This record gives sequence, C-alpha cells and structure tokens, in this order.
Amino acid sequence: MKPVQVVTGRAVPLDRSDVDTDQIIPSDWLKRVERTGFGAGLFSEWRDDRDFVFNQPQYTGATVLVAGPNFGTGSSREHAVWALTDYGFEAVISPRFADIFRNNCTKQGLLPVQVEPEFGRALLDAVVAQPDLEITIDVARSTIEAPAAGLAGTFPLDEFTRERFLNGWDDIGLTLRHQDAIDEYETHRASWLPSS
Repeated sequence: MKPVQVVTGRAVPLDRSDVDTDQIIPSDWLKRVERTGFGAGLFSEWRDDRDFVFNQPQYTGATVLVAGPNFGTGSSREHAVWALTDYGFEAVISPRFADIFRNNCTKQGLLPVQVEPEFGRALLDAVVAQPDLEITIDVARSTIEAPAAGLAGTFPLDEFTRERFLNGWDDIGLTLRHQDAIDEYETHRASWLPSS
C-alpha cells in the first residue's frame, strides 16, 4: 500500500447510521476474483435511487466519506474496503466503526477516522451546507480540520497503525522489513527442505 500521511479533499456526507458491509458492497459483487472494479458496486443498491447522495454532482470526485455512527457492521468482507478505495476514497470519518471493518481498513490503506459524535454531526452538517468544504486529516498528528467551517479535532490512532499508514506497510510490507534476516535464514536452511 502507499504511504498515507495527510489526506486533504472534499467529502460525501452519508447521513446514515448502522451502514453494514452488505450495503457498502452488495453480495452480488463478491463473485469477482480480482481486487479491482469494486467501485462500481459501492452502495450500488442505494445508487439506484437518483436522489441518493452519491448521485449528486456536487460530490463527484470527493476523497473523504463522512458517515453516521456504527459504520462497517456486518460480515467481515474486505470487498467493502476495496470498493471504497476503488471509488476514490482515502479516508472514512465516523463516530464509530465496526472492529473488523476498521482492521480491514488499516491493512488496505483506507484511513478510518473515528471522531466524537458531536464533531461527526457538525462535520456532516457542514459538508451538506458547503459541498466544496475542504477537510484535512493529518495522520502523524492525529488531527482533522475543516477550517472554513471552524471545525478542528483529533482522532485516536495507536502507534503501530500510525506507523503502518505513514510508511505504507501492508502485511507483506511488514514482513519485508525483515528481508535481510529472511535471506540469512535461507542461506543456512537445510537443502532437503522444500524451496520456493
């Protein structure tokens, strides 16, 4: 995954609570074998409604999703994160995330920004009132700001997860940090053991 240090962009306000992974990417889309192309299926059942927020032109090209509380509940499908990133989102802001969804985000490079409920409500309202509102999220400082709306806050991010984002380490990247030790081990490995 690529390093994520600062996310700056406009947002889509998804003013719904308890959004589950089947709503994020309906099960019909789970037949795909590759990890790309899921953006077309993002909220596809809701997007059939022409009034759905994703169909409103003022939010086209947004890189931040501002959602209601309890985002990403339901089954543990990684496809939900793939759909969000394939669509173009770099961060999701919510007062609460389902644990498995949040964990999937941190391993795929989608920044989950958990904010206080009051801040989340104020940010949703600000984005609705001003669709071109710019939001800046700083991973190193764990801050979120929307200066034009007078909003600034912080979000929790443990040190390990922060380092993952700042350095762009997915699970393979974490392993490759030990490449020298792996190579050294392989030079002393018994020849009768299977090799790659």
